[in-house]
Amino acid sequence: MKRSTSVAAVCFLAFGTLGFAAEKLPKGEDPEFIAKAARTIDGHVAAWYRKQKLPVPEVTDDATFLRRVFLVAIGRIPTAEEARFFLEIEDATKRTQLIDYVMKSKGYSSHMTNWAFDLLRVTDGRPGFQGNFEPYRNWVRTALENNMPWDDFTNSLLASSGDGWDPQTASVGYYTRDRGMPLDNLANSMRVFLGSRMECAQCHDDPFGTTERHDFYELAAFTEGQGALGQNKMRKLWDEVQDADRRNAVDYEVAQVMWDGVYGLSLGGSGEGKIKLPEDYQYKDGQPGQMIGAKTPFGKTVRISEKNDKGNGRKDLAEWVTTKTGDQFPSVAANRMWKRVMGRGVYEPVDEYKDAKELHHPDLMRYLIGLMVELDYDLRAFQKVLLNTKTFQFVPNPEPSKVASGDDFHGRQLSRLSAEQLWDSLITLANGDPDKLPRRSLDDRIYVGNKPVLVGKKNMTQVSKEVLALESEEAVRGYFNKLLADVKAEGGSSSSGGDMMGMNAKIQKYGSNSAVRASELPSPAPRDHLLYLFGQSDRIVVDGSSREPNVGQVLSLMNGYVQQQLVNNSGASLYKSLEGATTDEEKIRRLYVTILSRPPSTEEMGWMLDEVKKGKEAGYRNVVSALVMSSEFLFLQ
Repeated sequence: MKRSTSVAAVCFLAFGTLGFAAEKLPKGEDPEFIAKAARTIDGHVAAWYRKQKLPVPEVTDDATFLRRVFLVAIGRIPTAEEARFFLEIEDATKRTQLIDYVMKSKGYSSHMTNWAFDLLRVTDGRPGFQGNFEPYRNWVRTALENNMPWDDFTNSLLASSGDGWDPQTASVGYYTRDRGMPLDNLANSMRVFLGSRMECAQCHDDPFGTTERHDFYELAAFTEGQGALGQNKMRKLWDEVQDADRRNAVDYEVAQVMWDGVYGLSLGGSGEGKIKLPEDYQYKDGQPGQMIGAKTPFGKTVRISEKNDKGNGRKDLAEWVTTKTGDQFPSVAANRMWKRVMGRGVYEPVDEYKDAKELHHPDLMRYLIGLMVELDYDLRAFQKVLLNTKTFQFVPNPEPSKVASGDDFHGRQLSRLSAEQLWDSLITLANGDPDKLPRRSLDDRIYVGNKPVLVGKKNMTQVSKEVLALESEEAVRGYFNKLLADVKAEGGSSSSGGDMMGMNAKIQKYGSNSAVRASELPSPAPRDHLLYLFGQSDRIVVDGSSREPNVGQVLSLMNGYVQQQLVNNSGASLYKSLEGATTDEEKIRRLYVTILSRPPSTEEMGWMLDEVKKGKEAGYRNVVSALVMSSEFLFLQ
């Protein structure tokens, strides 16, 4: 039954007070600006339809919109309470209010974290490396929670330098994650932030593009000279403790805390601004081993002479990427966000930049570029505009494109849920709103032998600061001996003494079996996890996730998590939604709303009533199994 309610009541009871102040709001928070920008986008799309002589699609129904906006904006289906409240109220502005709700929720940053981890290949560790990228992972997550503008985010990564454990400089993980592979890192940077595919030019002139090998090395000169801060002061000590007789001793493990855990996460220098051509260089525009200066290949030219010794190449590169490449940087950012919301980029692939004038929708793309700049690269505000468009709300359309270009907007195409969307939706059904759980916190404890030591006395942030401040080999050796003695004094086991400020805070950490959002779990997920089975990226290549089906996925749903935690778990949250229902019809309706975010059709109700009458309680479990295993649940419309 529908019920009427005021806008204020909706905001207070279900979506939370929006808290708009009387003073002028930033554009990204101004409802009038958001609405006007959404109408402008719809105008461009409608103009394209008129040009193609195609009818504009209808707007989809409330139930489809509800599920779509939750999965797109925060990566999970709505809870039973969220779904029932939205579907039962009658209010002309409830879709706008729902968008406000999801974009202000913790779920937004969680879902964006999944996107960023995939894009940036954020991992907890690296093969052969005994440190971890905990501080970098936490930096990325925190930046998204704080809605750091995309240009500032990009600049912080590309210009980073310093202590990997310092919250202000932990973005150096962007480089240390690829230590030893600076050319690959640069190629990924160009692909991620500028949509330029330059990886082929590492070895030869690109036969399919305009980038020559010389161009690539001129660009690589900006980031040349990456290395750990002062690690050579520990080289002799490190060689000593790697002796075979001591390799399994606590000496070696404590040394690793410093070698990999501190030095391995630090980034020295600022970018040489010059680089030697490789010894196999094969073109006439340079000689093997020749020193060349840095130079940008397009946009506003930025140069550093090979005779310059001041460095600052990484800062120059970051500034060039974000401010001196014309429309390219905002275009790629806008197109990535368009694909996140609409399901397909204005141009594809999204990591191959195309000038607006080359597109079938030049005016739309130009507007999106301008909007990204006008919003100061606020990705949340930009996506909020897109969610408010009629274009986002078009009815689903399973038919292929009606135009040769394949990029018309004739209705949202069906797509399989990502691994993260599926996982986060399943745990919502099992345990209720997962965003009420505390997020994973920074674990800065010192680990020796896979156990935390000196807890409450010293942490990695402090150790890193102290070690990187040491100025001599003798000082490093003395620090190691003191740290080793402290660890041995407590037997190498976890201890909780001391009352140093900030060191007794509870560490919130989740294992791979925890029923929490995908963004809180190890990155990447273990190979036996549902996330991996359903295509989560292994974080090796940019955008490495997959939505391709396989037989293993079906078997996993039939015999794994769905059966154990949902179908056969009487304590699952989805069954709690049945409390207070007095008829089979109402119970079936609630299961449909909880799982598919819509009520059943008359025909479906008949089928499910027959099943329930035959099987009693087992009948309800069969209903749950059928709905969760359905294509409707596994796909986004």
